[in-house]
Amino acid sequence: MSKSRSIFEEVDSSKSEAKTEIAIRKRRVYPRGAIAVWISVLFVLAFAMIVVGGLTRLTESGLSITEWKPVTGVVPPMNEADWAGEFEKYQQIPQFELLNPEMTVEEFKSIYWWEWSHRVLGRLVGLVWVVGFVGFLATRNIPPGWTGRLLGLGILGGIQGFIGWWMVASGLGSGMVSVAPYRLAVHLGLAFAILGLIAWYVMTLRRSEQDLLQARRQRSEVLMRWGGILVFFAFFQILLGALVAGNDAGRGYIDWPLIGGRILPEDAFEIAPWWKNFVETQILVQFNHRIGGYVLAILGAVAWIRSRKSGQVHVRRAFDAMAVALIAQIVLGIYTLVNASPWQIAILHQAGAVVLFVLVIRARFAAFYPKSQRIARS
Repeated sequence: MSKSRSIFEEVDSSKSEAKTEIAIRKRRVYPRGAIAVWISVLFVLAFAMIVVGGLTRLTESGLSITEWKPVTGVVPPMNEADWAGEFEKYQQIPQFELLNPEMTVEEFKSIYWWEWSHRVLGRLVGLVWVVGFVGFLATRNIPPGWTGRLLGLGILGGIQGFIGWWMVASGLGSGMVSVAPYRLAVHLGLAFAILGLIAWYVMTLRRSEQDLLQARRQRSEVLMRWGGILVFFAFFQILLGALVAGNDAGRGYIDWPLIGGRILPEDAFEIAPWWKNFVETQILVQFNHRIGGYVLAILGAVAWIRSRKSGQVHVRRAFDAMAVALIAQIVLGIYTLVNASPWQIAILHQAGAVVLFVLVIRARFAAFYPKSQRIARS
């Protein structure tokens, strides 16, 4: 005779999940909160890296240091002789010869400090990661399954350092006065990827394993898919924005909603072969960034509307925050464009991209792991 099932028993529950919950309760308690604090510091530093990197680009300071010295490069020029030596190296690259032949040592110092600050901040990120990772690993306080993830952050950070120099090196060649736009896009794209991973990890570690296991039973498959779509298109839009920045395309065509009085001007494909125009022609990269913004706005609106059907207040609020940030970023982008992208506004637009990207990830996380709430509220 088969055992009767209680009417209150969840149909989709399984014995394996019950055993997993019991195992979690018996498992050693790891300092998830402490690790979350550590990588939150990494998040703040990575955010600062993106902002300082943007200011370095906007002030055209990225080529002021012509060598890559991972260790000794942390020490800046200490006297006038050192400054003269650094300035002499800068005078040998095309950017000085073609753009800044009248630059003085004092003017050089202002752009040098921006690039130096960006590089030192990158080293600080690496130092914080090493100290935290080695410390938690040595004390065996990293939760099961997290060693590889946290190690991966460090590896990605190291790769980012190599890509940063790969980007700078592209601007030191013959006839070059700035870095290659596609290399800038790769560098910025990886920075956002690292930032997104850190954000997801922080949100995960701030909740217990048992809580996350229970939350997954209430997840919304539909909103998870929409969240994933938004993450992808937001990231792609960031790459398009990097191409705009790399080509200095935000100052050539400042009318909106048209571009040069037309939907797409005739000179959009002026470079041969045709595919190079997508990364090297100002008008086309700006057009693509505009279209990307429109597509992201439509997808964001649809995702927000779908989120209204969720019975989880936390999920709806997460998508509300995403929608507000998306609207603000679009408005700020248009305002930046019609004002010919002054650096004060342009850097706010780049910082806004960080906020929007993180809030999109947060919305997807909320759909994946909705917080428990009282039945009366749902």
